[in-house]
Amino acid sequence: MSSSEAPSPVPLSLFAAFRSNLWTDLALTMPIFVVYHLGVVTLDVRNAADFFTQKLVVMAERNMLVYWGITLAIGAAIFFGLSLLGAGEAFNKKRFLLVGVEGVFYAILMRSAAVYAVGALPMAGIEVAPGVWPSLVMSLGAGFYEEVAFRVVLFGGGLVAVSLFFGGVSKLGLALGWGLVCAAIFSGWHYIGPLGDPWNLHSFVFRTVCGLVFTLIFTLRGFAPAVWTHALYDIWVMVLH
Repeated sequence: MSSSEAPSPVPLSLFAAFRSNLWTDLALTMPIFVVYHLGVVTLDVRNAADFFTQKLVVMAERNMLVYWGITLAIGAAIFFGLSLLGAGEAFNKKRFLLVGVEGVFYAILMRSAAVYAVGALPMAGIEVAPGVWPSLVMSLGAGFYEEVAFRVVLFGGGLVAVSLFFGGVSKLGLALGWGLVCAAIFSGWHYIGPLGDPWNLHSFVFRTVCGLVFTLIFTLRGFAPAVWTHALYDIWVMVLH
């Protein structure tokens, strides 16, 4: 190598090379989306970030069978649409297995990081309703819709707006600062509304750390791993314990 040549720098977003694209991410999260929507209509509660269920209920004229039919039709349309767009390989069972294993791995690391940072919280989950089924459905809803709201819209969309406003600040600094703000907002979300927790600084910081980890997964690995990590962690906390 000549003296004028410099070694190629290792990109900060090294893992980004292994990210799924938008269509593959959507395909990999379809089971969570469909099962949540099939199940949530049987409950008296739904995830607060769920902006879609009520529209489906109105479309179905509050008929549960029609609602289920519309939900399955939407899932089928997305399946065939993604297949035509070239994301059909994402429906391979091995891909679902891999993203599931990845989600479990990240969920364990996330809890370990949060425990290291602020100490342990009891593993008992919030009882949204008695029984395993409601907790399972609500875990799936949190995984999908909270990642849409807080990682895709708030962090991703907000970072674009913040970057335009603070153009002179480094992109990494903006991403870190905005990521922390979004993680704090995500944590505070859990204390709002009829199902919200009583305020507790310990749990707020714990959830903020979790929000930072979700943001890191979303940034480096993509939407689907973040959704699966979130859903599987909530199942671990709310169903298995």
